Amino acid sequence: MNYKKVNAENTTITRDLRDIDAKTGNLYESLTIIAKRSNQIAAEMKEELSSKLSEFASTSDNLEEIFENREQIEISKHYEKLPKPVLIAIQEFMEDKIYHRKPEAE
Repeated sequence: MNYKKVNAENTTITRDLRDIDAKTGNLYESLTIIAKRSNQIAAEMKEELSSKLSEFASTSDNLEEIFENREQIEISKHYEKLPKPVLIAIQEFMEDKIYHRKPEAE
């Protein structure tokens, strides 16, 4: 998923809890859904970042040799500028892009 194209805020904003509550009828259930989606997004982002940074991994175990690579720094800065996973999850939840169900209801 391309997280740069997500229209989520980069900073925390104040939200009306009644809007979040209205989606499921229970505020805590809504927050649980958002938290689980946030964990999924964070895991995806971490895996993607790790795969990109693994190209720059050194094979030597010498702590004195530290190489600075401009590409590696740019990749890290790119991921730092992205919206946080919880902000992306809230945006997806508010736009009804998250599928959720209650297993006990079935």
